[in-house]
This record gives sequence, structure tokens and C-alpha cells, in this order.
Amino acid sequence: MTAPHATVRPTDAAFLDGSDPDLPTELLNIPWIDPHNHAHTLSWEDRERYALSGCRSMVMVSSGYHWTPYKPVEASDIRFLWDDAINRRRAIERNHFFEAKLGLGVHTGVRIENPDELLAAMDDYCALDEVVAVGETGVVPSQHVERWDVDEQQAVVGAQMELAADHDLPVLLHTPNTTPDAKREYRDDLGVTPGYEKNTGLGTEPVLDGENPALEAVKRDVEAAADAGLDEERVVASHADANNTEYLMTETDCYLSYTIGHSWLVGVDAADVANAIDEYGSERVMIDTDTANVLRTDPYAVKRAMFELYRYGIDVDDIRTVVYENPRDVFGLAE
Repeated sequence: MTAPHATVRPTDAAFLDGSDPDLPTELLNIPWIDPHNHAHTLSWEDRERYALSGCRSMVMVSSGYHWTPYKPVEASDIRFLWDDAINRRRAIERNHFFEAKLGLGVHTGVRIENPDELLAAMDDYCALDEVVAVGETGVVPSQHVERWDVDEQQAVVGAQMELAADHDLPVLLHTPNTTPDAKREYRDDLGVTPGYEKNTGLGTEPVLDGENPALEAVKRDVEAAADAGLDEERVVASHADANNTEYLMTETDCYLSYTIGHSWLVGVDAADVANAIDEYGSERVMIDTDTANVLRTDPYAVKRAMFELYRYGIDVDDIRTVVYENPRDVFGLAE
């Protein structure tokens, strides 16, 4: 018999079976790591949100070609981005208490003039203690403003993978997403995607076509890693989605990082992560936010996903593996 209550009218409690769920309160305190963001470009308040939601460490990727107002991008523009991130990193740690490390690379989303200059300079950058990853990088089917031949792209990607192997660093891949169809098209004259400060009307004709160019790009990245002598276990495929998960999980030993910080854009969320864990286990899965000041993103995305994964039936130990232990071990963070 349900115990009496002080309320005049019956409440929900009168109809419950009397049992309470055993809630995993440890989810409130599990530290987490963001293995791919551009948080050095965010506001102070956004970085504070990372700290408030329990972020222990992060990899801030400084290869964001889309912050340079010049197209095509010159090698000196990328060097400026690298140096700016290095210069800001210690102040970010001091202000927000989480560990902030760096990923540096040559992104192929826009053609870069004189990429050999960058590759020659990268050796010294990779030797820095604060650099824990090469990237983001990877073959991209279509560029912004000016096309970049796919074989030239693959050569640049492969050269970075050789540097990663020489310095025993993991590579953070930019894997192209297959964005879900829009429910309705925006005005042609605006030329932008709301929430993303990139002029999508300046996209070039693809350098990769065929039935599935996004997946073909990923396969070229894996081929480049093999040619460079880089173990697949040292490759983290960021922006993993339904288009590349099966290939990466069954035909490679790469890690997969699901970008959930802007689900409105790429259509990937915690449900996709839960499905991947159910089918393939948690041992090679991560999640990241990919926050950036040019994009509507959510610094709380990983913390929210931890709760969602539990609601979807994922065990707490698996959640901890995905959000903390895997990125900790691969990138050498939070030691």
C-alpha cells in the first residue's frame, strides 16, 4: 500500500510501484576530454562553460583555414594561426584550469599556396611539448574558393602522417560528412548557411566525384597512413558518421570521434554514438565538439551526451571509456 502523503489530491507517487531507479550519480563527476575543438577562438565565457561542465583536457586544433580572410591561403597565414594558438594556450589553461594542448596541421579544405613551406616548418612545431596531434587534415572532395588536385592533397596529407610517425604523434583526420538533406532551401542571394560563417556559395566543383566521394576521401587518408608507415591505431577519424563508420570499424584499426557539437549541421548526435557502441563496442570510440567562433556550437555538448548515452542504455563504464579514457590514452592527456 502506498504511504499517505500530505497533499490533498493524489499525486503521481500514488500510482508508482514504490521502486526508485538506481541513478548513476557518478556521471555528474566523470571528467571528460574534448579531442577536437577550436576553443582558442571562442569567447572567454564559452571556455568557462567547458570548465563548469567538467572538461579535464582538450585538443585545440589551430589549422582552421576558414579564419583567414585571404583566398587562396598562403603558408604564412597558416603559420600565423599556429603561432596564435601557441601564444594563447597557457593563458587559457591559467584562466580555466583545464589542460589545453594543440593539434597543428595543413587542412585541405582550401588550396594553400606553398604547402612545402609548412611541411618543412612542421618538424619543429611537432617537437613542442604542447603539440599532441598532427591535424586536422585529410583529403577533402571539394574546396572553398579554389580547387586543390586530389593527388596533391593526398601527398600533403601523407607528408604530415610521416611527420606524425617520426614524432610518435596521432593524426586527427577531418573526414567529410554527408550532411542530411535540408527540409527547405534558403534564399539564393544570402549565400550562407545560418549558424556557419562560411560563404557556401564559394564552394568549388568537386575534385572527387563518383558514388561516394566522402567515403573515398577517407579511404585515401587510410592509404596515405599506410604509405607513411603510420599505424592505424594512431589515426583518429573525426566527424565520423553513418557513411564511414562501418568501413572504419570493420576494415581499419582507426579510432572514430563523433562530432556532436553542431548536430544541426552534420546530423550526428548521441544516438549515433550509442548505436556505434552497441554494434562495435566502446574501445575505439570518442566524441568531440568541434567548437569554433565561426560556427554555432555547444561547449556543453559532451556533458549533455554523457547523460543521453546513459538514457540510451549505455553503461557508465563505457561512457567513461568514450569521453575520457580513449582520448586520454591516444593523445597522452590528463597524465
